[in-house]
Amino acid sequence: MFRFHGTVLALALWSSIAFAQQPFFQDGHDPAPAGQAWQPVVELTDDFEDTHLDATKWQSNPIGNGWRWDGRAPGLFRAENVSVADGMMQVTVGKLEMPVKRHGQTYTHQGAIVRSLHPGKPGQYFECRMKANRTEMSSTFWLMTKGKHAKKLELDIQECVGRTSELTDSWAKNWDQIFHSNAIHRANRNNPEKVQVQASVPTDVKNSERFFVYGAWWKSPQEIMFFLDGKHTYTITTPVDYDIPAFIQMAIETYDWNPLPADGGLVESGSRADRTTMYDWVRTWRLEPSGDR
Repeated sequence: MFRFHGTVLALALWSSIAFAQQPFFQDGHDPAPAGQAWQPVVELTDDFEDTHLDATKWQSNPIGNGWRWDGRAPGLFRAENVSVADGMMQVTVGKLEMPVKRHGQTYTHQGAIVRSLHPGKPGQYFECRMKANRTEMSSTFWLMTKGKHAKKLELDIQECVGRTSELTDSWAKNWDQIFHSNAIHRANRNNPEKVQVQASVPTDVKNSERFFVYGAWWKSPQEIMFFLDGKHTYTITTPVDYDIPAFIQMAIETYDWNPLPADGGLVESGSRADRTTMYDWVRTWRLEPSGDR
């Protein structure tokens, strides 16, 4: 059950046909200016009530449509690991049947990435309800630009892992119980050094123990407001103007700073539930004059 502006609503009310009428904000945390109201951006909104991924909104193949990244070794992105069932998009990780050699590297395990076919824009509000998998791999919700721009911009709304270990880098020991966001100007030929601004807070329980609602209002090219379970949690002032449309990304991947143990950890030994990141919904909103509603 959720609370939207003080009104308790059952999950069953929301379907792919009748989207929620407002973003998930707790009382007093809706940042909409006076005289404006949120309207859904339908092409970037999905309650995953079908039996398959909506091919008019999402791409589960890691390669194509201008995207060339198919995973960070040893984790390979594979579309086969994405499914839709029980009102959820589910991304399940595991061990590859046989190692795959690609890009001069060896891939032994598998995750996936789902990207939006349509870009989000400044001024819009992005949110998802997600339960992280319990493994050493990640669960994420973010935005990324593509194309030949002078600026290569990444906006991480949420990035966490399901489990850390003695192998985890010291700075990331709490990344299984965290709300963590980044604004990154990636290095490219026009920008020789990466510029990064980040913020984080601990969550009340581990990210894999329950569903959290992660949100961000791309308020302006210079300001991003971040929300956890409908509460404004922190704001990031961006390192450069974030003024280029960007595509939603949901990547379940491996990290060298949280490496898989020699026995593969829960990526190999966990149950399917342990190894699955659950996305209950993804919703995007834009502001319009309230008189138009």
